[in-house]
Amino acid sequence: MSFPSVNRSVLVTGCSSGIGLATAALMKARGWQVFATARQAADLDTLRAAGFTAIELDLAHSDSVQQAARLVLDATGGTLGALVNNAGMGVPGAMEDLDRNALRHQFEVNVFGLHELTRAVLPGFRRQGAGRIVNVSSVLGRMTLPFMGAYCASKHAVESLSDALRVELIETGIAVSLVEPGPIITAFRLNAIQNAEHHIDMEVSRFGPLFVRELERRRHAVKQPGLINKPPEAVAARIRHALESPRPRRRYCVTIPAHAGAWMRRLMPDACMDALLTRRVRRQRAALQAPSPP
Repeated sequence: MSFPSVNRSVLVTGCSSGIGLATAALMKARGWQVFATARQAADLDTLRAAGFTAIELDLAHSDSVQQAARLVLDATGGTLGALVNNAGMGVPGAMEDLDRNALRHQFEVNVFGLHELTRAVLPGFRRQGAGRIVNVSSVLGRMTLPFMGAYCASKHAVESLSDALRVELIETGIAVSLVEPGPIITAFRLNAIQNAEHHIDMEVSRFGPLFVRELERRRHAVKQPGLINKPPEAVAARIRHALESPRPRRRYCVTIPAHAGAWMRRLMPDACMDALLTRRVRRQRAALQAPSPP
């Protein structure tokens, strides 16, 4: 299905670094008016210095979502062309270690805030008969990893909301696309470490020693772009296609692991997937119990 072109203005969330910043920079270079959001004052100042219209936005708080939407719609006279829902966060940990508050925070940011912001811009899209919505999900919106259950659940929710919205908006001129990255070199892992340390009592959890070792490994790991890990610009390129193509795709996988994960989830029986992931957990625990080399 072909969609009409849109006003070249876009609201991109989560632009302090990573995928959001790469997307904002790419679309600005292509002549779009970019409204770039962040939570921290220092990040907002950096975005303004780079020539973006910076908007404060904390998706965990409804007042912030509504205020950001009003500012953008006022600035565009209600004719915003596109929305890129990129901002998100992860709360890693075993499900037994995550209480209601941890799950609520995960969903407030990744699901509820995203949905509220989308609803705020939809009336303008419908009035002009055109609009693009790009939701940045993850390959983990298709498959689930142990110790990432809360994050995976939130991304599964984003996938379902997007699929429903896409069909509900048929014949309105509004396109809805999902972008599903695999391993991307961003600050996401470091931020997830902080969330885990905030929400999990490592001394009480039966997985505590495993978490501590894994968090320490991630804290010091240095990822380099290559066959598996890709820079955020690789995701930005797919988002650009979703925003500018007359025939945007429903889904964009980014990285080989993302493509492989999508096919595994589609073709592999649950028992086989469980066995594969169980073997991974057992290897992690065995490595933790192995004696240190002299």
